[in-house]
Amino acid sequence: MEKFVLIHYSEIALKGKNRKFFEKKLMENVRKVLGGRVFKAYGRIFASCNLEESEIKEKLGLLPGVANFSFSYRVSNEIEKIKETALEIAKKSKEKSFKIETRKSTEFEYGSQKVNEIIGKEVAEKTNKKVNLSNPEFTIYIEITEQGSFIYRDKFSGIGGLPIGATGKVVALISGGIDSPVASFLAMKRGCEIVALHFYNENLSKPDKIYEIIEVLKKIQPKIKLHVIPFGKIQRKIIENVDSRYRMIIYRRIMNRIAEKIAKKEKAKAIITGDSLGQVASQTLENMKVIDEATELQVLRPLLCYNKDEIVLLAKKIGTYEISIKEYLDCCSFMVAKHPITKAKIEVVREIEKPVLKDINEILSDF
Repeated sequence: MEKFVLIHYSEIALKGKNRKFFEKKLMENVRKVLGGRVFKAYGRIFASCNLEESEIKEKLGLLPGVANFSFSYRVSNEIEKIKETALEIAKKSKEKSFKIETRKSTEFEYGSQKVNEIIGKEVAEKTNKKVNLSNPEFTIYIEITEQGSFIYRDKFSGIGGLPIGATGKVVALISGGIDSPVASFLAMKRGCEIVALHFYNENLSKPDKIYEIIEVLKKIQPKIKLHVIPFGKIQRKIIENVDSRYRMIIYRRIMNRIAEKIAKKEKAKAIITGDSLGQVASQTLENMKVIDEATELQVLRPLLCYNKDEIVLLAKKIGTYEISIKEYLDCCSFMVAKHPITKAKIEVVREIEKPVLKDINEILSDF
């Protein structure tokens, strides 16, 4: 009797002819986080590794593409072997009521319902537990495949989505706040591989907090490249040349230009930001359009229609919230005006930024 981690996915099963590509990506990612051996049967991925169950739960619980997973035993496709294993699981369970749930993806001597009846009778007769089909305290699952029968009792939820790397590489702008790490998480959940980019004012603070956030995000994407850009000189040029009402817009446009340069080096296809519609002045529809005009790349906003409470809940779920609320003087907070413009016009912004671009072309050429 062998022990395996049995991994189920959901959305990948809908990918038709592209399904094998997504399965392969998920298997690669499972192998990266767990190590050991990984193989698949139709609609399932199996892993064998030397990690503790608690560590496996932590790693697979946040791995994009995983719908749920279980710790299962594999036996040969013989009813007696299945009986023995199910009975062993039942004897270890403290609960008093149970049911059997069987699925088949290969030929077997009995149908699924008959297997349920045979195993259920065996467990009921040899333990003090009772069958309860409507509201059992625990369920024993049996999956009969070409690779053998897999028997287990608990399903642990994953986050679903698509495996990282399946939809391409993106540059994710990471600030010191709550929103941008959550936006990065949602992008990863849709199969994006992120390259992180942070701008900081070297005269105000060190970006130690950002390194902490990236370490948490590595639980989702094990390898994350981080670009940390000192931005003090550029900020001073903006403050010297731009009306305070427009500073954040000009600042964001320059950030997008630098992000585009890095994206080209990294062969990334888009920019990810933590914008939420209407949350601050730079995140109105009009201002976002003006900010996006500075780059030819797509600017994606996974949090566009999330409110702050929803974002905070996600930040707590992935573990970045407590780090994000630590005090940190990031570039954005340094540029906020008392009465910023909310409906900027592109023609006006282009004129306002001309002297800034003239002065900082040399700085931008470094990226």
